[in-house]
Amino acid sequence: MVTTIKKGTPIYAFSKDNSPVASVDPGEPVTIETYDCFEDQIISEDTDFGAIDWNRINPATGPIFINGATPGKTLAVHIDKIDVKSKGVLSTGKDLGTMGHRLDGLQFKIAPIEEEHVLFNDKIKIPFNKMIGVIGVAPKEGAVNCGTPGEHGGNMDTTLITEGTTLYFPIFHPGALFGLGDMHAAMGDGEIGVSGVEISGSATVHFEIRDDLSIHYPMISNNAGIAMIVSKDTLDEAAKVSVEEMIDFLSPRTDLSLGDLTMLMSAIGNAQISQIVDPKLTARFLVPRWFLNAYDIQSI
Repeated sequence: MVTTIKKGTPIYAFSKDNSPVASVDPGEPVTIETYDCFEDQIISEDTDFGAIDWNRINPATGPIFINGATPGKTLAVHIDKIDVKSKGVLSTGKDLGTMGHRLDGLQFKIAPIEEEHVLFNDKIKIPFNKMIGVIGVAPKEGAVNCGTPGEHGGNMDTTLITEGTTLYFPIFHPGALFGLGDMHAAMGDGEIGVSGVEISGSATVHFEIRDDLSIHYPMISNNAGIAMIVSKDTLDEAAKVSVEEMIDFLSPRTDLSLGDLTMLMSAIGNAQISQIVDPKLTARFLVPRWFLNAYDIQSI
């Protein structure tokens, strides 16, 4: 039996003060419906800029109270399936993204979906890369706008957050208070124009509570390996902290000295950009699965 949570009234900030819309047990499959990042306000390429409510950007469905989730433990979110609707929207414009200083006004493009491709124009069919932009738990302190990433997750805009991936989040409050939104049919690393192919849809997930893992930032596990995701005021800082956090995570799980582990990570690890357009910038450091297998690190 799958519990379905309708998109209904979304949240615009992750906070411990949000009232849960549902509670679920670990292992229970949950299908979560979502708006696109514009809360489905863009209905055509001629949508009036002035008609858009910019306070309704990057909504998330939730929060969901996960039974048994307590501070100090780690929440594992297994993404079983992502479904998207029949058309998406792209946007860019003045002062947005990395090219905004050379653009005027605001531009939208409506992109139909056909046979697992996004139809950009009559020459370009973009292959699907269905992924979730906003996903996380209530932060340790205060309320964090859904458009801003952090230690709690949030708007990480990371292309690895897709079907078959498991995300790990530190739990700061009882129930974790999980939410997600801002799906994309396709998006490139960096999201340089400030949007991917924004689309509404649903994600089916199930949760697991881990008391054998301790992390300070979100972490991803997939067939390729594991990645530590860090968001900071600068990309340099985010990249450096993601490396250090990963090395600190791996060190007690191997017999390597700090020097040897650093040399090895310099040879096989990959520092990658997630996004460079949000209020905080996001980088990740990915370690290949074959390394984890060599040291029999099977718990992630």
